[in-house]
Amino acid sequence: MPIKAFIFDLDGVIVDTAVFHYQAWKRMANQKLGFDISEEFNETLKGVSRVESLERILQLGNKTITDQEKIDFATQKNDWYLELVNGMDASDILPGITEMLQQSKNAGIKIGLGSVSKNARMILEKVGIIGYFDAIIDGTKISRGKPDPEVFLKGALELGCDPSECLVFEDALAGVEAAVSAGMKTVGIGTKEALPLATITYKNLAGVAINDILEHIDEG
Repeated sequence: MPIKAFIFDLDGVIVDTAVFHYQAWKRMANQKLGFDISEEFNETLKGVSRVESLERILQLGNKTITDQEKIDFATQKNDWYLELVNGMDASDILPGITEMLQQSKNAGIKIGLGSVSKNARMILEKVGIIGYFDAIIDGTKISRGKPDPEVFLKGALELGCDPSECLVFEDALAGVEAAVSAGMKTVGIGTKEALPLATITYKNLAGVAINDILEHIDEG
């Protein structure tokens, strides 16, 4: 089937807020749990929900806390994260994204967002591109995080497309796995080694034309 819709992940694809997540989680681990987390460990949290990220951090530090503390810690982390993202603007959009969104609109391709972030809508507003999106599926609309395909299947539903008509842009392994499980082809933002299941990969989208992508997808 021809591609009728593009679904973009947020962090690491449209903007890079991973560094903000890392700074906030690191601060929480330091101040609340008494240990540190590395940048390498933070990579394993990409595309993972806030609750699951906290669980992984607790496991790393061999810490046990109450359910109420989990809620409190996750909320505190998000407050620190929001302090950082509050200063975002159009300069934080990653290379090639605005051009890709405009090309997609011009070509009549529907545009969706598929992110586990509960702050996705606010971030799109901050950087000034929310008007491009026909559907926004974020952490407020799903009950299961990636690699579960729920976020992308709901995206296809809201866009009025069959999953096979959707192309997902992802930078995280869990996200690519979710898209594949949903029956969608994928554009990996990164390396083929890091994202072996992606249909095609690009380091970033700077200078990439949608016709080039669609041709490669057809060949794939």
